[in-house]
Amino acid sequence: MLISEYLAGRNSISVSTGNGVGGYEPVKKPREGDDAGSFAEKLRETIGSREVEFSSHAIKRLESRQIDIAENDRIERLNRGVELAAEKGSEESLILVDSTAFIVSVKNNTVITTVSADDLKGNVFTNIDSAVIV
Repeated sequence: MLISEYLAGRNSISVSTGNGVGGYEPVKKPREGDDAGSFAEKLRETIGSREVEFSSHAIKRLESRQIDIAENDRIERLNRGVELAAEKGSEESLILVDSTAFIVSVKNNTVITTVSADDLKGNVFTNIDSAVIV
């Protein structure tokens, strides 16, 4: 469902090509709970179905730190962490999957950098507004 379709359904009248008075026909407003969640559900499905992307810097860090994102369904858990951060309105988040840290731009759905367990000690993470542990 497109946002325009959702908004059109929420209005009490809409433009029509039918024989309504002045080209307008009344449209039934959805009852509470009928269609109210459909846009949010579609949006959540669309966002949820997108997999996180990796910046070139993050890819270099994955290679240099020998981090295997396919191990222990790490990528699925990372995606779930991004979803959780997005639901809370986060923009930049530290997502901890097992003992690997991912700094993610939630609004861009992109991993900025990764830090392996061996390199976590002594690090200070700045410019983040949330942390998610999955």
